[in-house]
Amino acid sequence: MSAIIECIPNFSEGRREEIIETIADTIRVIEGVRLLDYSSDKSHNRSVFTFIGEPEAVKKAAFASCKMASKLIDMRKHSGGHPRMGATDVIPFVPVKNITVEECVKHSQELGRQIAGELSIPVFLYEDSASKPERKNLAAIRKGQFEGMAQKLQDPDWAPDFGKPEIHPSAGVVAVGTRMPLIAYNINLNTSDITIADKIAKSIRESSGGLKYVKSIGVMLEEQNMAQVSINMTNYEKTALYKVFEMVKIGAKHYDTDIAGSEIIGLIPMNALIDVAKYYLQLEEFNTNKQILENYLI
Repeated sequence: MSAIIECIPNFSEGRREEIIETIADTIRVIEGVRLLDYSSDKSHNRSVFTFIGEPEAVKKAAFASCKMASKLIDMRKHSGGHPRMGATDVIPFVPVKNITVEECVKHSQELGRQIAGELSIPVFLYEDSASKPERKNLAAIRKGQFEGMAQKLQDPDWAPDFGKPEIHPSAGVVAVGTRMPLIAYNINLNTSDITIADKIAKSIRESSGGLKYVKSIGVMLEEQNMAQVSINMTNYEKTALYKVFEMVKIGAKHYDTDIAGSEIIGLIPMNALIDVAKYYLQLEEFNTNKQILENYLI
């Protein structure tokens, strides 16, 4: 049976629909790839795409979309609420079927080498593909963002894994790596005070002593005049979605506000939502394998 990889590239454009659609078209035309979802956030000024396919087709689509983004997005003119360092900010590979993490790492390395060689964009490898322990965490690589990356690349400790230690003038830098499924989850607060979102984000993220497998930052949604806790959950099996929601709710109450709503960006594993249903519905002796209708569908 064919090996299947999921790819979830993030592009630093969430406002100009014509550019987003052009990037989507570069993925759609690749034979053997299925574009499952893409969504944009104007405040973050960022779009997240999700597609799956056989390894060679996925690499081809990832390269084509990265190449198109480098032509259409100029990071010297970019601004947005989400940290970023390149036109194509990050390209994660996720093993889905009949493929190992180690094999995905090999494919990510091949893609990184191609991007650096043909597009002259420096590439960092991260997560399971990381060449050094300190590069496993994407936030550490991205620190300094686009504006500080030219200077960062001059530090021998931060020489890119592929390409010259020179930032691409308009496309910046890209991170390529292999990781397990990640849930991008945003919680909006009924306040325009960004410092509250910052404090709550700090309290729940692992690096500040909060929940394991949780990364979070405070973001201001300018159009809604609303503060947001933007969250990446790197292992939903070890830290459930409802735990994050409940901690943010407690934090919001502490600062005399509450939750206005939440959103999932891109796709989410079904079991992550089943965990939420079990918790809030207080389901007893619920058997996921036997009691989910979709599990019986071929």
